[in-house]
Amino acid sequence: MNLVSEFKAFAMRGNVIDLAIGVVIGAAFGKIVTVLVDKVIMPPIGFAMGGIDFSQKKIILQDALAASADVAAKAEVAIAYGEFLNTLIQFSIIAFALFLVIKAMNSVVKKEAAAPAATPDDIVLLTEIRDLLKK
Repeated sequence: MNLVSEFKAFAMRGNVIDLAIGVVIGAAFGKIVTVLVDKVIMPPIGFAMGGIDFSQKKIILQDALAASADVAAKAEVAIAYGEFLNTLIQFSIIAFALFLVIKAMNSVVKKEAAAPAATPDDIVLLTEIRDLLKK
């Protein structure tokens, strides 16, 4: 088997395709949560706290310096804790959504495990033959 056919067999297995679909859906879900946090959740929280825009909150350690003839420009040095807060809220929402999905999956698995397994046809037939032989 050559390398191309081996790769094709690997890529077409169900697990790889399922993983690819999961990554794409996960990325789209991440974008939805980002917009939800940045545009829906944080504005009312900021408004309730006096019009604060959390995404712009930061602790400035050193102001930016403009370039002059004898000094090179320096960028601002700051700790952007507002962006961290937004990201923390996004993570919490994603983690909770994944928790709900896993919980739903686990309940389905438990229901399937609790249901009695169907007896195979050959076992049923052998049982009937045994019962007839006993008579």
